[in-house]
Amino acid sequence: MKIAFVGKGGSGKTTLSSLFIRSLAADGTPVVAVDADINQHLGAALGLTEAEAAALPAMGAHLPLIKDYVRGSNPRIASAEAMIKTTPPGEGSRLLRVVEDNPVYDACARTVALDGAEIRLMATGPFTEADLGVACYHSKVGAVELCLNHLVDGPDEYVVVDMTAGSDSFASGMFTRFDMTFLVAEPTRKGVSVYRQYKEYARDFGVALRVVGNKVQDESDVAFLRDEVGDDLLVTLAHSDWVRAMEKGRPAPFGQLEPANRAALDTIKAAALRSYELRDWARYTRQMVHFHLKNAESWGNAKTGSDLASQVDPAFVLGETAAAPQAG
Repeated sequence: MKIAFVGKGGSGKTTLSSLFIRSLAADGTPVVAVDADINQHLGAALGLTEAEAAALPAMGAHLPLIKDYVRGSNPRIASAEAMIKTTPPGEGSRLLRVVEDNPVYDACARTVALDGAEIRLMATGPFTEADLGVACYHSKVGAVELCLNHLVDGPDEYVVVDMTAGSDSFASGMFTRFDMTFLVAEPTRKGVSVYRQYKEYARDFGVALRVVGNKVQDESDVAFLRDEVGDDLLVTLAHSDWVRAMEKGRPAPFGQLEPANRAALDTIKAAALRSYELRDWARYTRQMVHFHLKNAESWGNAKTGSDLASQVDPAFVLGETAAAPQAG
């Protein structure tokens, strides 16, 4: 399943992403984790040192390789250079799987050990001072969007994406690429403001959205969140000495996480699993094509000098029964 964590800066979004990833890994579930936040803190939250996190390869730097690989032998795509971040797969495209070896993972992913289990971690790469005035961060996450468009995953494997803070993820169609989006909100007016923005944007696209209350201190905090977000409130988490120790660089085994917070993670996992029952690959493909045509008209055609609408294969529907990736 494809799962996103969103929320305002400082809400604990990255911490919750890392805890969810750890809980999946503890169960032996295959996970590909993706840091798509502008601040790039997921590696550290998963226990990497500053040097190890800084050494993660940037997906954006490998965009030509990603394009060339997923293009495969798709006859509708003349060259990798003609692809943009929203280019959808079609007959002949190579598809990515969670559990496999491929050139994209070789170049962009690194294995991270978590309490005896292993996950794959990928990162867009940081937005640096060199990018100011010449680049947009959303262009860096284009590599993530292209991979998600070409990725086939099943019910017992996960892609977990730590999204950029606030409502910035609506600058592209990537917010529609997930089976479930968990919005992490503090019990404050600012904490729920992002929820209102997300709810409004997501409504027309059938995006499954649940709220995870974080930094909750008492029942009045829970009541505030319930009043503000209603039935979208899934679960709340309180202070965690385990998390505080991890943030100090002194992590304990994940099994020592407080029982109440472990139970909250189980609730989040159960909600993610239920979302799989509602998966609609046809709608997923239609939305992919919708945003591709929108991007083609607004800037893609001018940038590539070609009509990118011709890249759409009307007979192709992405899904678990789609053809396996081609060798080579």
